[in-house]
Formats: sequence, C-alpha cells, structure tokens
Amino acid sequence: MRAPHRRTAAATAVLVTAALAVVTGGFVVTGDLVGTSVAAQAATTGCRVDYRVTSQWSGGFGGDVTITNLGDAVTAWTLTWTFAAGQSVTQAWNATVTQSGTAVTAKNVGYNGTIASGGTASFGFNGTWTGSNPVPAAFTLNGTPCTGLPTATPCATPSGGTQPTPSLTPSRTPTGAPTTPSSRPSTSGPPGSQPRVTIWMAGDSTMMNPVGGVCPVGWGSQFAPYFNSNVTVVDSAVGGRSIQTWLYDPNVTTTMNSAGECVVSPATYSARWQAMLNSSTGMKAGDYLFIQFGINDGDSTCNRHVGSARYKELLGVMAAAAAQRGVRAVFLTPVAAITCSGSVATGNRGFLAETFDAGAAAGVPVIDLHKLSYTLYNTLKFCPNNGDYTSGAVGAFFCDDHTHFETQGARQIAGVVATAVRNQQLGLAAYLR
Repeated sequence: MRAPHRRTAAATAVLVTAALAVVTGGFVVTGDLVGTSVAAQAATTGCRVDYRVTSQWSGGFGGDVTITNLGDAVTAWTLTWTFAAGQSVTQAWNATVTQSGTAVTAKNVGYNGTIASGGTASFGFNGTWTGSNPVPAAFTLNGTPCTGLPTATPCATPSGGTQPTPSLTPSRTPTGAPTTPSSRPSTSGPPGSQPRVTIWMAGDSTMMNPVGGVCPVGWGSQFAPYFNSNVTVVDSAVGGRSIQTWLYDPNVTTTMNSAGECVVSPATYSARWQAMLNSSTGMKAGDYLFIQFGINDGDSTCNRHVGSARYKELLGVMAAAAAQRGVRAVFLTPVAAITCSGSVATGNRGFLAETFDAGAAAGVPVIDLHKLSYTLYNTLKFCPNNGDYTSGAVGAFFCDDHTHFETQGARQIAGVVATAVRNQQLGLAAYLR
C-alpha cells in the first residue's frame, strides 16, 4: 500500500516570537502567561506560543498552535488573537475555537486544560483566507498579552500589612473541563511518580512512520505528542503489510493452500516481531501494544491475502504473546479511506467483525477507528468532493490518493485515537496531556 509522491504544501511553516523576527520559513511569537491567583510566595508565570501554517491552498489553509508553559502549572487556558486579513476558522480539533469578526478565541477542551510547568498544549484548525494570510501579530493568554518572559507575580500581603493586594483574575474552569476524578483518569501524582511505559505499534502504511518525511504519513508517527514525557512510542508499522506478512516477513509465499490461505514457510517470525518479543529490549510489563490491520489483508492473492479465521487467529496470537509479558494489547479496526455517498462519508473497510470477535475472545479492548475516522471526515465536511486530492481541505488531509495521510491528516487521526483512549477509559489515559 504505497502512495505516489506527494506535492509539497504551498505554504511554509510559520512559528510565533516576541520580536516577530523572521526565521526560515516564517515567524515566531512568544509571550507571558499571567498567574490567576496570589500565592503566599511569588508564582512564576510565562509562556511561548508557536503558530504554524502547516499547509496552504487557494482560499484555505491548515494551522497548528502550541502553547508552552514557562511558569507554574495552569488548570485552564484561553488563547485569543486577531486575524489581520479577514481569515476565518472553519474547523478545529483539541480546542473549542470561536470567532467574532476578526477576533478568535480558543479554549481548552476537558482533557487538555492542565499544562504543567514546562509542558505544552496543542490544537489545530482549518481556515479560509482571501488576498493574504499573514501571521497574527499578537496573542493573549488568560487575559494578558504575551511578551515571552517568565516573571513572578507579587507576593501576598502579610497579615496586618498596609500594602494593597494586587487585583488578579481568579482561576476559573471553563465549561466542559473535568470536575470529578471520573471525568479523566488520574495520573496518581505528578508525572515524575508515574512508571514509564512504551506503546508498541504494529500495522500498515496508514500507521507507519513516514519515509523521507513525505507522504504517506501514518497516524502512529503523530501519536506521541498526545502523551506526557513518560510515554515512548515505538512505531513498527510497515507499508503494504497484512497481519500475516507483518508477522512472518519474508516467509509468506505466493502459494495458496487448499484451505485458501497463503503458505508460510518456514514459520519463523519476522525480525520486527522478534524484536518486540525480546526479553531484554522488547515489550515489558505495563507497556501497550496497538494493532491495526485489515486493509491489505483483503487482497485476493498471496502473499498478502488473509482469510477471516486466520485473521482472528493471528490477532489472538499477538494478544497472547503480549499478555504473557504483562503487556496490554489494544485492537483497532482499519482506518477508513475517504469515500463519499453524496455529501456523506461512508465506511469502506473489511475485517471489522473479525477485529471485534478477536477482541471479545482475547479480552482485548477494541477502538473502532474505522467508524471514528469516517465520522471525522463528515465533521470536516469532506463530502462531496471531486476526487482531487491535490488541493483544498481534502488535499491537505490526504496524499494523492483516497487512503494515505498528509501530516495534518495523520495528526488528526492520532487525535481521534487518543480521544478514544480517554473515552474508553483505558489505563493509558492517565498519561494523556
């Protein structure tokens, strides 16, 4: 499953710094984060905002915004800016973004309101532009203009003192933020108290790391930023693989046996699976194994063909190997391509029931990425389209086909999976940013 070489995005990346200094490919703007309460001791505040135009086409563009907290932890954030040339935000993810005229307001969603000291929160959006698409000149975080310097708020006045107490905006939790422990799994203390875990990934080109930084970009390569620093992602997905060829490369032959399955000879595991099974350097207790196949497996010829029973069998083999090592497996149905029925994006993959059946048999949670992905396409209003994957919002999301992703698309699919981790209350949710 390989995509043709993709055209480079028309726009250069744009970053946000205090002096709006010109850097390679764009600008950078940084700023202060004002504390929201007066403490007995001075509180350190400060932040940096990185604003990136990730792709641009005639009349539209995609953007990423990252807030880096340079001060003490905050529990909720509101970022505002003004577009100078009439740009408009049309869709957003990982933040609630509203616009009135040229003024834009972005608020955290329930799971990313807390930004630890030195931590980050990110969100993305699609927008429209006419004439030009300049970088916003300034950003305001929690009501105060950003300047890019960590500072200290005044100390509280000691009892009996005559110095007036500075008037600061009290901390507020926006609507929709978690208010009870059940709203978001606890991290059981600061990140330093969490055990480190690794997410191991097995899948095809829709999950794999990009080769040479160009299309296709698998969603697995964009998964790590959704987690804190205690999580390491090892993406071993490989383009063009069925579950059987991933497990047994290069020993799956082009010969089909009487049962309608491809002959594996010798039945020796691939180097990638052996590496995961290595007792010293591979999967360890507490880790996670994310498995997503089902796209290439539907090939009618060997060596990629996998039948329904064999598919479930091999998912079970992988889950059992993980369980023996104290590793928690997670099955995912295959991510959808973009297929339109009029104005509605529809499902188009197989092996859905097999994935759920294997999950039930092995006691493994299943993330229905197939449904989640085409639901996302409907949210982003990708249908109807004329099949042109080289321009517009669809072109910024997909490579020059209907299956593989540009970086922006891969990042959004990774966000959908991260949201499912939280919504399905998997233990890994405690590590989400």
